Amino acid sequence: MIELRTVNLTRYITPLREGGSLPALAEADDEFKYVVKFRGAGHGTKALISELIGGEVARMLGFRVPELVFLNLDEAFGRTEGDEEIQDLLQGSRGLNLGLHFLSGALTFDPVATKVAPDLASRIVWLDAYLTNIDRTFRNTNMLMWHKELWLIDQGASLYFHHSWENWEKHAVSPFTYIKNHVLLPEASRLEEADATLRVLLTEEKIQEIVSLIPDDWLHWNDTHETPEEIRDIYLRFLTERRAHSEIFVKEALNARKTLI
Repeated sequence: MIELRTVNLTRYITPLREGGSLPALAEADDEFKYVVKFRGAGHGTKALISELIGGEVARMLGFRVPELVFLNLDEAFGRTEGDEEIQDLLQGSRGLNLGLHFLSGALTFDPVATKVAPDLASRIVWLDAYLTNIDRTFRNTNMLMWHKELWLIDQGASLYFHHSWENWEKHAVSPFTYIKNHVLLPEASRLEEADATLRVLLTEEKIQEIVSLIPDDWLHWNDTHETPEEIRDIYLRFLTERRAHSEIFVKEALNARKTLI
């Protein structure tokens, strides 16, 4: 059974302005540091859901992903923050947020300096095509090298269908044309083998377990009348359907590779 720890934020350290959603480095009451994704930022709790589902799917499939935790932010937190934009963000983020364990000393993955083995590259491309993650490109790799191993971070641009929340069935069987921009596509020469391996691991039971992690608190949206349970069910159906039709996005990735080599 997958379980995420819940900790309380105790100290805001510094904003990480690389991202458009104003993530931050902060410390919690377990004395660890976390990269915090705030519910009060641009895409609200939907970005946190993308991060949660994307991160836990990746971990379940055997990728290295920093530990995810629920981060509780109480009323008093951040009151002394001098930056008005950050103070507004913190005030709008009371309650449960999401944190990734901070990998101290990690380096941004450089595709020129480090070549990734075809097996691993193919599995990462498969993962991102499955999750419809538009943001693992040469411009923004969203990968780190830590202790000479490759770690995946920032799955917040995954599952972009939920921003419109319409016609999820169509999105579930989409070929995902953005895969042509994936930083590891040139190395991903074993996509069919990756598909065969990962589809077996990604059972409906595992998907259900991951989707059930989404807090009710993140599922009260202004753009739908559906209940939290109904919204969870759509995520489950989307992810299950997409896995069942993986040949569609694998074919798209294979065709995109042909234009590179």
